[in-house]
Amino acid sequence: MIPLHDNLPTRRFPIVCILLIVANVLVFLLDQATSVNVPVVNQYGVPVGQEAMGGLSLHYAMIPAYVTGHATAHQLHLPLTLQPAWLTIFTAMFLHANWLHIGGNMLYLWIFGNNIEDALGSVRFLLFYLACGAGAAVVFIAGDPTATIPTLGASGAIAGVMGAYIYLFPRAQILNLIFLGFIVFFRELPALIVIGFWIVLQVIDANLLRNGALAQGGGVAYLAHVGGFFTGLILIVLLGGRRLIASSPPPLPGAYDGEE
Repeated sequence: MIPLHDNLPTRRFPIVCILLIVANVLVFLLDQATSVNVPVVNQYGVPVGQEAMGGLSLHYAMIPAYVTGHATAHQLHLPLTLQPAWLTIFTAMFLHANWLHIGGNMLYLWIFGNNIEDALGSVRFLLFYLACGAGAAVVFIAGDPTATIPTLGASGAIAGVMGAYIYLFPRAQILNLIFLGFIVFFRELPALIVIGFWIVLQVIDANLLRNGALAQGGGVAYLAHVGGFFTGLILIVLLGGRRLIASSPPPLPGAYDGEE
């Protein structure tokens, strides 16, 4: 099931959402254009914990992400003068492994991000987005502090946006491309079902990985998705919850219209 768009109009131009998409795409193109021996990921999405590569033992704080397609573990040449390790929690949000990775993330950011920016305002949305990404990293780190596989991508932050969306707009209709074997069709479903189904899968996969049932998880940091989602859910409540949309007439369709 692939979401394509929702039925919620916005009341302000989603400038931050658009700028985030542009920034992610530009960084991805820069990464792709970088020499294979010195990829951007070396500086801003590096391995974590105690990592030995090429006989060099490195000790850094935990950093979230996975390696880009052209930067496999044996190709990384890490300089000893990296930026502060904590900063890569944020820079890793703008790195992606391949076209499918960035394409999927940016699609989800556009579908769900413009309405959350509309509810929060541009500045608060940017801070919210970065906080969700950081929350995803913290949960991922706590889940496996000894992990040495580098991780990267905006999906943790976007998961937080989805957490806010399902809370604010559970009845919004999402148009989905659905695959049932060889049968492909379009169907509108409530956000509660679309995002709810997605987060249930993330929790299940994260638990399977923790129990060793899935080796490497196909390169997906499911626990980061779970951490970002619940960070966004908690933050949107702390920032005012459904009052954010109830106090700004006319209310958006699909918004929850009951009591806070």
